Amino acid sequence: MTRTDAPDHAPEDAATSSWGGTLAIVLCTTATAFLGGLASARAGDFYLSLHRPAWAPPAWTFGVVWTTLYVLMALAAWLVWRVRARRGARHALILYGLQLALNALWPWLFFAWRRGGLAFAEVVLLLGVVGATVFAVGRVRRRAAVLLLPYLLWVAFASALTLAVWKLNPDRLS
Repeated sequence: MTRTDAPDHAPEDAATSSWGGTLAIVLCTTATAFLGGLASARAGDFYLSLHRPAWAPPAWTFGVVWTTLYVLMALAAWLVWRVRARRGARHALILYGLQLALNALWPWLFFAWRRGGLAFAEVVLLLGVVGATVFAVGRVRRRAAVLLLPYLLWVAFASALTLAVWKLNPDRLS
């Protein structure tokens, strides 16, 4: 059995008592949520004013879903951090950071700058990076990859919703 195939109950690194990585994960994930929140602070009225497909969720669901997803994302990254000596962990954590940056950018593109086409292109890129993150994380810690699956599904849904809303509102989202 290779290290990357080790079961989830394999012993963690001897240095897991270090709080630096845990703090970095929490701060980076929280900063992503905060930056997205800044861009979408007044998004409710704008979102409600847009033409939306019948399958679009009500505005209040986004806060609930994103709060849950951010917790799951941070927990998944923390599980990888705990076994950071395993082959592939560094790569998985770099991808985690990249998807956080892309995640923080989307609300700015869509809500603050009202750039529907760019928001759609960016969310498709985000979907690809989240998929790569799930794959990379899964090679290090399967349980962590499972925690990221709801996020992957939500970003896929968000991609379809972004496209639909952009197409229904060409005059409001360039």
